[in-house]
Amino acid sequence: MQALSADQYDRLNRLAQAWERTFLEAARREHGYNARLGVDALCFQPQEMPSGERGLLGALITPVSLSLALVPEANDALPPGEGARLTLALPSGRYPFEAVSLGGGEWLWQCVLLEDLADLDSVQDGSRLAQRLMAQVMAPAAAE
Repeated sequence: MQALSADQYDRLNRLAQAWERTFLEAARREHGYNARLGVDALCFQPQEMPSGERGLLGALITPVSLSLALVPEANDALPPGEGARLTLALPSGRYPFEAVSLGGGEWLWQCVLLEDLADLDSVQDGSRLAQRLMAQVMAPAAAE
């Protein structure tokens, strides 16, 4: 896995903070809210986007879900519009993403994979789950 630059890590941190500002209050009212978890962008690596542009792909963990997240590398990339969709082919299969606005001009492509994280007891458990998720997503699908 290729190491990210300090600017890329800063951007991912800003996106996680933007998710918190935009969605955390509503998330606290959701049935599956897990107060032991925070919001973090984990295990990101460079990924070519369907448009041919460079992006970053990784896991977004929140108190209510674990998702794949795809972020255009260009900070000034224009959002495609709320609810826009794209499909990304990864080694393990094809994944549907939806554009999500995080406010303040920040946005990302998100593919929610798990919506019940109640069994996780800590931020560290969430990080380990995100690492396992990315390992499975980036592994070729098993032949049938």
